[in-house]
Amino acid sequence: MRDRENVAKKPRAVVLLSGGLDSSTLLALVKSRDFEAYALSFRYGQRHDIEIGAARRIAAVLGATHHTIVDIDLRRFGGSALTDAIPVPKGRGADEISSGIPVTYVPARNTIFLSFALAWAEVLGSTDIFIGVNALDYSGYPDCRPEYIEAFEQMANLATKAGVEGRRLTIHAPLIRLRKAEIIAKGLELGIDYSLTSTCYDPSVDGKACGTCDACCLRLKGFRELGIPDPAGYLPKD
Repeated sequence: MRDRENVAKKPRAVVLLSGGLDSSTLLALVKSRDFEAYALSFRYGQRHDIEIGAARRIAAVLGATHHTIVDIDLRRFGGSALTDAIPVPKGRGADEISSGIPVTYVPARNTIFLSFALAWAEVLGSTDIFIGVNALDYSGYPDCRPEYIEAFEQMANLATKAGVEGRRLTIHAPLIRLRKAEIIAKGLELGIDYSLTSTCYDPSVDGKACGTCDACCLRLKGFRELGIPDPAGYLPKD
C-alpha cells in the first residue's frame, strides 16, 4: 500500500519517445528524476517506422508508467525524405550535415508532437513535458533550437486552461546543449542498452541501420568519440 502511495505522489511528466538514442536517454533521465513517465510516440508515416518497435522496447525496459502511440499521417503533406518519395541523403560529412536545413526535416513535426503532448499533459494534470532535441550535434532542424522550445512554452502557457489558472507548464529539453557523445555517456551512466534503440533514417526491412545517413553518422561519431563500439546492428559495408 505504501509503494502505491509513493508512486501516486510522484509528479507526472509527458515524454516524447521516438525509440532513438536521444529520446531513450531522455526517458531514462526523466525516470532518474523521480517522475511518473508517460511516454508518447507517433506513427506518422515515417519510412523508418521500425523505430516504433524500439520505442515499445525502451518504454517497457525503462518502466514508463504508460506508453501511448498516436497515429497521424504526415505523408498527406509530404515534403520530407522521411515521409515522401525523396531519397535520404547518405555519406555526408560533418560540415554538410550542419549546413542548412536537410530534406529529412519534416515540416512542423515537433510543433505537432508537442501539441499532442500538451493536450495529454493537461488531461494528466502534468506541468512537465520533456523532448529530446539537441542543438549541437543536430542536422539543421529549426524546431530543435532553444528559442523554438522557449517560444512553444510561452504559447502553451497562453493557450491552456492550466496556464490561465496559474499552473505553469514547462517544456524541458535537458539534452539541448549536449553533444552526441555526452548524451551517450549520460545514457550509459543510467544503464541504457543502446542496442534496443533505432536511429537510422533508412533502415533495412529487418531493422539494420544503413550506417551512412545523417542520423547514423552523428550516432557513430558519438560512439567513436567515446572510444566504444555502437551496439546497434548495421548493414555490411560494400
